[in-house]
Amino acid sequence: MEAYTIVRSQTLHHGKVFDLRVDEIEYSSGRQAIREVAEHPGGAVIVPLLDDSTLLLVRQKRYPLGEFITELPAGKLQTGEDPASCALRELWEETGYDADELLRLGAVYTTPGFCTERLHLFLARGLRRSQGGRQLEEGEESLTVESIPFATAVGMIRTGNIVDAKTICGILMTKEYLEDA
Repeated sequence: MEAYTIVRSQTLHHGKVFDLRVDEIEYSSGRQAIREVAEHPGGAVIVPLLDDSTLLLVRQKRYPLGEFITELPAGKLQTGEDPASCALRELWEETGYDADELLRLGAVYTTPGFCTERLHLFLARGLRRSQGGRQLEEGEESLTVESIPFATAVGMIRTGNIVDAKTICGILMTKEYLEDA
């Protein structure tokens, strides 16, 4: 049974990254509330392992934060795009690598309190340099690729040097996968 009904729903903004919808809802108690929802198409996150002990990470300046952060390669799903295809595309675009093996680790909702974004996480192995090299999008010119020992990346989570949620999830899900393998 739904604990609320939607009285009115309106999309206030159609953006490049997400749309903003405002819903007026009424709870079964009769109380009314406003809910603001960022509608996002979702994305794919890639954990690129050069080997079982070496990880590729990217470092890029994130405009909303105004600072550089270290994270896994990732990108937004295009309309109707398969998450695995998105993962392989983003791996190539951001790192210049292709993968022979892509394993689905799972999916996470980034901020379910106000956003529909669901990120699909993949482990990429059998990496080889792409013939075309990287294909960075506008605004990604400062993106650098770093090869880091996997154990060091896990330690960077503990010390607060990796603070990006998708990266933390991807690394820890991979750690569990590797330990169980």
